[in-house]
Amino acid sequence: MAGHPIRHSEIAPAKLTLSLRITGVRPDGYHLIDAVMTTLDLHDTLTIDELSQNELSQNEPSSVVYTGPFSDGLVGDGRDLVSRALAACGRHARVEVRKDIPHGGGLGGGSADAAAIFRWAGVDDLDLAASIGADVPFCVRGGRARVRGIGEIVEPVADEPGLVTLVIPPLAVSTPLAYRAWDDMGGPHHPTNDLEPAALIVEPELATWKKKITDSAGVEPTLAGSGATWFLLGDHGYIADDLLGARVLVTRHR
Repeated sequence: MAGHPIRHSEIAPAKLTLSLRITGVRPDGYHLIDAVMTTLDLHDTLTIDELSQNELSQNEPSSVVYTGPFSDGLVGDGRDLVSRALAACGRHARVEVRKDIPHGGGLGGGSADAAAIFRWAGVDDLDLAASIGADVPFCVRGGRARVRGIGEIVEPVADEPGLVTLVIPPLAVSTPLAYRAWDDMGGPHHPTNDLEPAALIVEPELATWKKKITDSAGVEPTLAGSGATWFLLGDHGYIADDLLGARVLVTRHR
């Protein structure tokens, strides 16, 4: 009996890095971190059709398709994080990912999608998850946690639910380039996010947006990871009128 694919739906919540300290660099080049991360209500949605036994016997391949408002430029080519997560978990499926998390914004969208595959597959191996990406282990667990090592050490901390205002400018920052710039700068420290000075070098336009947000809200924002998203704790949705060209989103964090 061939049967029909079993359809599953998985929510892939974005993550917000509230604080980030880079504590060292391993011999293999991976950076060691000490960060506090929290899950956001903002999320992608994965629709997963597990391949039937008949399809598997005919060597039908897994496939990943990206749709939604932030899917531009994303391709399921086997190198994307969802395809890699399927392979790591030894599962075969057709996956549609509706992208509502901006990519290149420092909100862990790709990692969240990969983590959703791990949860669907019932795989809770954080070292394996870290081999896909540094943010994947946290996204597998979710909630609020202190994250160390290269991301594979995830220690839950008490939730402090509240609202956060995200300002997502029309920019994208490459995380590898930000870390490379951090190395080139001699490893600068920052009160909240060690990657912020490096990200400003990689994408100088970030500084313009930081000033716009500060002028409008009366308080300096913090960069989310390597950027390009800036955030303010609390509801500052009123600043949207001053920030034309950026997406301003008030969402809940854990």
